[in-house]
Amino acid sequence: MAIGDVLLATPVIENLRHNFPDAVINFLTQDFCREVLVDNPFLTRVLTYDIKKGDSSYCLIRNVHNQDYDLIIDLFGNPRTAILVLNSEAKYKVGYKFGWRRFAYNIKIKPRSSEVHNIEFNLDSLRTLGLEIITSKPKFYLNSVHREFADRFFVQHGLSDNVIGINPSGTWPTKIWPLEKFTELAKRLSSEYKILMFWGYQNEKEDALKIKNAVGENAIIIPEVNLKYTGALLEKCRLLITNDTGPMHIAWCLGVSTSVIFGPTNSHLQGPLSTNSIVIKNESLSCLGCNLTEIADCPNQHKCMQDLSVDEVYSKIINFMNLN
Repeated sequence: MAIGDVLLATPVIENLRHNFPDAVINFLTQDFCREVLVDNPFLTRVLTYDIKKGDSSYCLIRNVHNQDYDLIIDLFGNPRTAILVLNSEAKYKVGYKFGWRRFAYNIKIKPRSSEVHNIEFNLDSLRTLGLEIITSKPKFYLNSVHREFADRFFVQHGLSDNVIGINPSGTWPTKIWPLEKFTELAKRLSSEYKILMFWGYQNEKEDALKIKNAVGENAIIIPEVNLKYTGALLEKCRLLITNDTGPMHIAWCLGVSTSVIFGPTNSHLQGPLSTNSIVIKNESLSCLGCNLTEIADCPNQHKCMQDLSVDEVYSKIINFMNLN
């Protein structure tokens, strides 16, 4: 699961705690997603693994088996998670009817991944169990340490509340609006606003630095920090402009005004649900939401991003900001 996937699964955790107030509730995810769940008051423990560091599937199977869970809900439904569930000792094994993986579960959910938002898709696991749903709002928890860091950073760099965050990165190459377009957009906005550049991995930092250097003194790049401190910095921005990626979900869940550029993913299924968010996409295309991950596989030369002009994005952002 990616960062956004884990964040959009947090309503399941809160609703489970409501239905089982005294239960031990653990969440297993990849190591890089751990910060999404840190400080979540409805969780007992966050369990992580990292295949790149030698966490083998066998070790995962053994560890989950030895936990002796009563109930396991598989929200991801890929081969690894299905095998984990199948080899567990859980009495109730809940998962979606995806191909052969359905045989790993004794309580099967009809998948609605192409019909409803990812949050509702996740909550279907609880509906299948007949559990009460009291919330559908994802939660990303910050504490005073994170917010004090963001306050100090803004003071040190002379930033006010008139800051626009830009996140030009994305997990799929097809999700990314071209860097030169982000650069031109940042230049236009920098005449009135300070620009705060966000990044996660090293290659993303290089792109963020290119935009910062092109913009000049009105652009600042965030330091190397974890997701919690990133969230605290996002929270202080007037607006975040981003591709469809993890920081986008963190921003709208924190109540930050968010402008998201969509192409190969379906904004109705994965987009922000806050009232102070806007989705920008190339409406002239009928192939939006194709879910292709590689540009080389696109039969339309990646027009969803390549043909989306800076003028159109800038105009929609300004109009959106004037209304918020």
